[in-house]
Order: sequence, then C-alpha cells, then structure tokens
Amino acid sequence: MKNSIADNNKSKFQKILGTAPAFPYMAWAIVFIAIPLGLIVYFALTDSAGSFTIDNIARAGEHMSVLFRSIKLAAIATALCVVIAYPLAYIISRKQGFRRNTLVMLCMLPMWMNFLLRTYAWMTILENNGLINRLLMLLGFEPIRMINTQGAVILGMVYNYIPFMILPLYTIMSKIGNDVIEAAQDLGANSLEVIARVVLPLSLPGISSGITMVFVPSVSTFVISKMLGGGTNQLIGDIIDLQFLGNTYNPNLGSAISLVLMVVVLLCMSIMGDTEVETMGGRIR
Repeated sequence: MKNSIADNNKSKFQKILGTAPAFPYMAWAIVFIAIPLGLIVYFALTDSAGSFTIDNIARAGEHMSVLFRSIKLAAIATALCVVIAYPLAYIISRKQGFRRNTLVMLCMLPMWMNFLLRTYAWMTILENNGLINRLLMLLGFEPIRMINTQGAVILGMVYNYIPFMILPLYTIMSKIGNDVIEAAQDLGANSLEVIARVVLPLSLPGISSGITMVFVPSVSTFVISKMLGGGTNQLIGDIIDLQFLGNTYNPNLGSAISLVLMVVVLLCMSIMGDTEVETMGGRIR
C-alpha cells in the first residue's frame, strides 16, 4: 500500500516537473492577458463608483456605425492582403537558397522600421502637396485628394500588415514539395488546376492564420485612421482611444466598447474557422 502511494506521488511529481517549462509562459499569460481582460470586463460592467451596471454596454451601442465601418475597412484590407500576398508567397516558396532568403528578408524589411515612421511616410506621399500629386502636376494633371479618405486608411492597413499575411502563407507553402506539384502536372493538371486543386487546399491553414493576423489589428487600429483618415474617418479604435486619453475621459465606456469589439472579433474568427472546416471537409470528401 505504501509503495502504491509512493508511486502515485512520484507520478504526480513527474507530471508537475514535465510541465515546469510552461510555468513562465503561464505566469506571463496571467499577468499580461488574463488580468487585463478581467479589468476590462470589470470596468465595462461598473460605473465610476464601482457599482454594477450595464449602461456602459448600452452606450457602446451608440457607436455601432463606427464599428461596422471598422469591420468593413478591415475586411477590405484583409481581402487585398490575401490577393497580393498569395502569389508573392507562392513565388517565394518555390525559390531556393539565397534567393528565397533574400525575398523573405525584403518582405520583413519594412517591419524593422517604426510603425509611426512608416505611416508618416505615407502621409508625405499622399498629402495634397505630396510626392504623387507633385508628379501629377509636373505631368500636367490635376492633383487628386488622397489623404483623409477611407482609401488612404485601407492603403495604410495593407502596407503595414501585409507581412503578417505573407509569412504564414510562405511558411505553409514551403512545406508543399515540388514532387506534389509535379505529380499533379503528370496527371494532366495545368497551372491553374495545380493552384486551385493542390496548392490552395493545402495552404488554407496559412490563409486562416494570415487573415487572423491582419484582420484583428486592422479592425482595432487607431494610429492609421488618425494619421491617414483624418477626423472624418474614425474607426472604433479611435473611439476607444478618446475614452482613455481624450478630453472625454471615461474608462468604463472605453472598456465596454473594447469588450463589444472583442466579442465581435471572436464571432468573426469563429465563423471563419467553421467555414474553413466545412471547406476542408468538402474537399476531403
């Protein structure tokens, strides 16, 4: 009996010891993820006196039009990132050695520069007296209003977040061997059929990861919309920013809007995940 108890204790100790490397991450997740999320929920469901209320959630509904605009612009930017990044990632994945490493480095190179500096650069390019309009005027054309528009906001999202679409796609496509593509070609598939029936199904996990990594920061951004969109193209991130740092300081309302945004993002990600599972199941059948 004593031996059995000792063996059980030893087994439990070994299990705890085996999970020990995960303790630092668990502590980090608790301090920087769980506790902040708990504070958001607390402030969203309380008033300035600390009493329970749902008025903040109700007031968050007043900004639904801004939320829908944020989702629309983020969805457009994410779709553009997929269209641009997919062929680029495929081309990079088919390269070898130095060429592949160089192309990957060039895709990551903009990320080495500060986010604000990259956005300031686009302000210089798109403003009314910017580089593009100066070139147009030199060629005899009328200047175009580009800054402080939704198009400028989408452009800023695409430029800043497209590396997060390229890298997951490149990672998953680089695992698709050339022998798989050659086998499809030997069976009579042309280039379009190889992409549609072989590469695309196998790269769906990369597309899903890329969409998540682009859509989530795009829908909650406030720097890009503030610098490239002006005051007439506010996104939900701008509203949240104003509640915490603006003259209308109201962390309870800001937390409520943040909570609503998190729920909406989780629903979108859940729908996208279910759609991907159904697509994969249909292709397997």
